[in-house]
Amino acid sequence: MTAPTEAENRYVPEKHAMLAYIYGRNPVLEWLRAGYPAEKLLFSRELSGAALQEIEKLAASRRIPFETVARPELSRAAGSDHHQGVAARILLPDYVEVDEILARAEQRNEPPLIAVLDCIQDPHNFGAILRSADGAGVHGVIIPKDNAAPMTAAVFKASAGAAAHVAVARVTNLSRVMDDLKERGLWFAGTDEEGDILYTELDLKGPAGLVLGSEGKGLRRLVREECDFIARIPLSGKVNSLNVSVAAALLFFEARRQRGF
Repeated sequence: MTAPTEAENRYVPEKHAMLAYIYGRNPVLEWLRAGYPAEKLLFSRELSGAALQEIEKLAASRRIPFETVARPELSRAAGSDHHQGVAARILLPDYVEVDEILARAEQRNEPPLIAVLDCIQDPHNFGAILRSADGAGVHGVIIPKDNAAPMTAAVFKASAGAAAHVAVARVTNLSRVMDDLKERGLWFAGTDEEGDILYTELDLKGPAGLVLGSEGKGLRRLVREECDFIARIPLSGKVNSLNVSVAAALLFFEARRQRGF
């Protein structure tokens, strides 16, 4: 038997960890590249190409069993027709502690850059935000336990596999956690169309948290009050707001620009 990878040793599912199928070529590939364990893989008989070859190679090296099935059977298992011919039965990664996010920043020798999502409820928006967070080098994401999309297979698919690489903490009281992090040196910037500073004028080179409100109501009052700055993204069209995942990407990459790519 092969020795467990470093990621497998770190991966200790809690009792509430959810067993699910993740699906899509890139999500499954990124899951395996991250070194996380999988119970089994399912392939559609019609699947072929380089992505399949790499997935098969990684599965074989990890001794993960895989099975070829008809496309309708794969759709039933994945719970979606948009599986691109591959699915993996896995335990979704458990949430991390906020301290682990700070530790990741320290390991990279960088000031913490944290995304705070205040009740983002659309799993596709959540997944898109995780994808941008991974690309911009955000050290972790904090979400509330209530009134927010949890980590699911749909979120993982929407992230194009980036969810395998982004630390997500799930907390009971978002504003209290922000207050604690402020005492530890972080500044928080929220977003609103009536913000008093342009997002490009924020100083994001130091320890920072970027706070995004929900799709319909924006930032809740207590969360907004914990923000040191409220920034706006200037728009020239007739629509007065952006999709939250687009706004998140702009903020994340502005922070990355200021810190140096």
